[in-house]
Amino acid sequence: MPITKEQKAEIIKKFGKTETDTGTPEVQIAILTAHLNSLSPHLDTHKKDHHGRLGLLKLVGKRRRLLDYLMKKDINRYRKIIQELEIRK
Repeated sequence: MPITKEQKAEIIKKFGKTETDTGTPEVQIAILTAHLNSLSPHLDTHKKDHHGRLGLLKLVGKRRRLLDYLMKKDINRYRKIIQELEIRK
């Protein structure tokens, strides 16, 4: 299930600098994480949904690239977002 507009607005308010800030890596990572967390239960129940699984893997790769970028730019922001979202690394 995709995340709703209200959930997305709440994530932007929590991780963004302003309420319309969708470009910072922290906001993008948080939105991708919420989307991944909502998609995982679907794949647990529908084991043969390979198309959905491919989409999940692409989202994980995109989040990984954003995390790598953030780690190179500012290690403190990287550690903070990892801790807040409870992403293991």
